[in-house]
Amino acid sequence: MRLAIVLIVLTSVAMVAGGAAQEPEQLHVVLPRDAIRSIEKPTFEAASRAKLNEREPVLGIVGEREQRAYSTWQLDRHEIVNDVFESKPIAVTW
Repeated sequence: MRLAIVLIVLTSVAMVAGGAAQEPEQLHVVLPRDAIRSIEKPTFEAASRAKLNEREPVLGIVGEREQRAYSTWQLDRHEIVNDVFESKPIAVTW
């Protein structure tokens, strides 16, 4: 079975003062572990009916029988989707 995974990756450049990396002074916990709930049973719409901005980045997966697009803006709020794709469990993370 052939499976193609398409990822759109956004990167950022860290600015380093004076050319040397600085050690963090203290680790601050913003959210406790597992505070962000995953999406457990995602629902999908046909591409022709989906309400996405044409410039919205997505994580895409293409298989032999199915194609899916996961909104990175939705993943910003949930960070993980547990799904079943072509009868196989997958985890989509962001």
